[in-house]
Order: sequence, then C-alpha cells, then structure tokens
Amino acid sequence: MTRRNWLITGANSGFGRLMTEQLLARGDTVACTVRDVTSMNDLKAQHGDALRVHRLDLTDFAAIRPTVDAAFAALGRIDVVVSNAGYGLLGAAEEATDDQVLHQLQTNLTGSIQLIRSALPHLRKQQGGRILQLSTVGGQATFPGGSMYHAGKWGIEGFVDAVAQEVAVFNIGCTLVEPGGARTNFRYGSSRVGPKIAAYDASPSRHVNRMLEEGTAVAIGDPAKMVECMIASVDQNPAPKRLALGSDAYTVMHKQLTERLAALEAQRDLAYSTDG
Repeated sequence: MTRRNWLITGANSGFGRLMTEQLLARGDTVACTVRDVTSMNDLKAQHGDALRVHRLDLTDFAAIRPTVDAAFAALGRIDVVVSNAGYGLLGAAEEATDDQVLHQLQTNLTGSIQLIRSALPHLRKQQGGRILQLSTVGGQATFPGGSMYHAGKWGIEGFVDAVAQEVAVFNIGCTLVEPGGARTNFRYGSSRVGPKIAAYDASPSRHVNRMLEEGTAVAIGDPAKMVECMIASVDQNPAPKRLALGSDAYTVMHKQLTERLAALEAQRDLAYSTDG
C-alpha cells in the first residue's frame, strides 16, 4: 500500500471525516480544512503531526489560496486533493432567498473551483497528483426540490470535466465522485430550505420538505464503504472520470442518461438540418 499525503476540505463531518479517519488509520498524512478547528481535536490528539488542521470557510475566497499554499509548504508534497466541503439547499427554486442562493453557489461551486485552481500550480510543479471532487448523483440527474443544489453540482461537474482534459498532460488525474444517498448527516444535519410558498404545496418539490421534516427516510448507502471506494480509486490509472456509488445512484443516473440520449437521437435530423 502506497502511503500518501492528502488535502481534504470539510473534514469535520460526513465523507470528509470518515475519509480522514480511514487515511490516518492506515498511516497516511492528512492536511484538512474545517471552519472550526476544535472539531478535529480528538483526531489531532490521537494522530499528532500526521494530521494538520487548517481553518477555512470556502466562501472566504481570499483565504483559499494561502491555506492551500500553507498545506503544501508544510507537507512538501500533497498527492491527493479532495474537494469535499459543501451542503444542500433544497426546496423549490422560488422559495430560496437570494442570500441562500448566493451562499450555496459560493460554497459548492465557486469555492470548489478556487480550491482546485489554487492546488494546480503545486500539482504541476511536483509533476503529478490526483483531484477528487465530491459531486453527487444530483450532478448527473435531477429531482424536483433540488434545483439550487443541482445548479452548483452540474456547474462543478462541467468545470472538473474540462480541467481534467487541460491537466492530463501534467500527470494530474481528476475524478468526480457521484454518490447516491448515504447515511451521513448531510440530509438531516446540514441541508437547508427556503421559506415555504403556499402555492408550492401542489408541487412535487414539496416531497423534499416533507422528507426533511419527517426525518425518517434511511439512505441506502454505507458511507464507510463509499469512502473506501474513493480512496481505492486513487490507485487506478488512468483516473476514473466518474465514480458512481450506490445502487440508487447507478439506477437513477442510468435512467436519466438513457432518456437524454434517446431524446438527442430523436433530434438528429433537426440538428443536421441547421448546418450552413
């Protein structure tokens, strides 16, 4: 097993926390970012210098590059950058406040973009590395009540897809991780909703509100198994462009991609007819 140095954002909960724990347990070194550094005190006490904790809020764009620079300087080399920090803004698009929309996109899209852009000069200099961008089944398929969350995830998928082609020449691989529902605190702990508009009681978007209010639905995905797959993907060469995790993710993505391809093929003649 190759021991590596990792940089992980949002390491205090969910996939980020589980990944940090698994990596430290196997002897890797982790530089992590969190908004509250005290949330990592237990792991820091247990693993010492194998865990480097940096304070960072991804909406503080001016702090992203200095934080990434400090992490690389401290470890000398970082083999894998994991862009994990993010949260869900759910409910109908019209119901979200302007501030909620801005914060969601700053965190899930712009902050993730700036993190990767900040890491690329270091990865180029060391002539290689791997980027794991946490996306979701919602980066390839859509659901009513998820429009604002989809906006950020579809955006970051397009960004990483293009960046992967730009940086392959530098031996830098990029993987979009697309998990389905997982038994983390993402759904009931960190997700946010906008103020309800009564007219949307008739909309299928309201299913999301009811799910969050009832808090009884149990996700199918085992987050520990998913994290194991994320870590193992780094050993694959070339890097997988996407990593679908969970039977729900596979089923929903397969259905929507098949339907989209069929709709495109039905427009072939129309598309060709507009050539000059």
